[in-house]
Amino acid sequence: MKQLWAPWRIEYILGPKPDSCVFCLSADALDDEQRLVLYRGRHAFVIMNKFPYNNGHIMVCPYRHVMNLTDLATEETHEIMDLMQSCAAILKKHFNCEGINIGLNQGQAAGAGIREHLHFHLVPRWTGDSSFMAVFNEVRTMPEHLSRSYAALKPYFTKGAMAGEPCSAGSLPHQEG
Repeated sequence: MKQLWAPWRIEYILGPKPDSCVFCLSADALDDEQRLVLYRGRHAFVIMNKFPYNNGHIMVCPYRHVMNLTDLATEETHEIMDLMQSCAAILKKHFNCEGINIGLNQGQAAGAGIREHLHFHLVPRWTGDSSFMAVFNEVRTMPEHLSRSYAALKPYFTKGAMAGEPCSAGSLPHQEG
């Protein structure tokens, strides 16, 4: 029998399942830390994946509850792309990752676990991150707890740090104060 220690999963297993969409946010930001919301923009937001494929797995989502890329308004599309550029630079800077998988699974047939609300994934990758655990046992190891990753990433996503043009790898936003 294979065993994997993943203490963060018990909250999902025993906890109540949401009746509403997990990507629909409340108007206030009171539960942002609990929900792992890193940033709120005008038309879109950045949130950590609660059940990540790899450390630093984040998502960019429109506020509007839409299923198809073609349903996004121009301003939503532009902000989402700007956020993905900034997120890619932040992940590269913070995690020193060698690559990033960036993608959208539109529709159940394409692998969308939550197909009702469009969301883009950014997953940091390193050479060899598919270790023997993943190759032989179909298990991935997560070296850092979600709460620690959230605390480390949050300063990159302050309003001051995210203001202005999307950052490039050479000009990352900094924390104000």
